[in-house]
Amino acid sequence: MATLASEFEVECPCCGGTLVVDSNLRRVISHQEAQREDTPSLDAAQQILADEKSRRDALFARSVAAEKGRGDVLSKRFDEALERAKDEPLERPVRDFDLD
Repeated sequence: MATLASEFEVECPCCGGTLVVDSNLRRVISHQEAQREDTPSLDAAQQILADEKSRRDALFARSVAAEKGRGDVLSKRFDEALERAKDEPLERPVRDFDLD
């Protein structure tokens, strides 16, 4: 793909793509991505979208159930703390200037 004498092709060590570098400009002129083997085909797109939709719906249903139960858990914790507070004797808090 390199057309000028100052251009040369280099394989990217990260992605495996092909880079065309101009030595005079000291810049990358073009980049071509490497072909991936795990690229989904267009025929499988409908199935992928349906799977993602069901996954999102399941996550949403789980979060709704957790929110519904959250109020019960918080009220239970509040009741327990209230019971503990009733059992503890009332004491006047110690302030810094009371220690002098």
